[in-house]
Amino acid sequence: MAPKRQSPLPPQKKKPKPPPALELEETSKGEKEQQEATEHIDEVQNEIDRLNEQASEEILKAEQKYNKLHQPFFQKRSELIAKIPDFGVTTFVDHPQVSALFGEEDEEALHYLTRVKVTEFEDIKSDFYFDEHPYFENKILSKEFHLNESGDPSSKSTEIKWKSGKELMKRSSQMQNKASKKRQHEEPEGFFTWFTDHSDAGADDLGEVIKHDSWPNPLQCYLDPDTDDEEGKGEDDDEEEEGLEAIDE
Repeated sequence: MAPKRQSPLPPQKKKPKPPPALELEETSKGEKEQQEATEHIDEVQNEIDRLNEQASEEILKAEQKYNKLHQPFFQKRSELIAKIPDFGVTTFVDHPQVSALFGEEDEEALHYLTRVKVTEFEDIKSDFYFDEHPYFENKILSKEFHLNESGDPSSKSTEIKWKSGKELMKRSSQMQNKASKKRQHEEPEGFFTWFTDHSDAGADDLGEVIKHDSWPNPLQCYLDPDTDDEEGKGEDDDEEEEGLEAIDE
């Protein structure tokens, strides 16, 4: 019988395992530190949230203050705008970001638009002023955005009094049937459809363009209505060039 071959390396001694009580003590200590850190993070986050709420309240107060200060100047500007017949058409209907959001079927009626007015306090109200025309009786159409009792965005608008045979949109009752359906943005909805649609006041592209673009400085839109469109194209071109450079590298 052949003798057993001895290993060239000395046998390794196994490290003694710590007593179970010590393992439990170390685990408990680590969990306690994590729990304490979690509680401190929560306290700090509560302070951050408190400051954010305070900042929001102060920003809202400042906006309301300066909105009031703006009103006399907005009124004076509106009086001067009324002296230019095509001002509303050029600054609103022909605005590239606005015209892209509705179809051609509304344009003939909208060419009687003289001016747009935005009033912003706790609610946001857009007024559309029209000359005499063959489509509806209203001289002013108004759409208002506000928060409802549950704090969600909501809206309401003037009832359009269409003249016989001149209605340019589907009836509002048909729009209400679509309230639960997902909105489709592939095709322009039409200005008057937007005006009477209250199904998703929180997602209002046209309202945002009016509030942040055409209303703050309508003279710029009147003198150079394609500025925003050209700037947008320039930004897109720059992004494409940067992307190509990154690929080359």
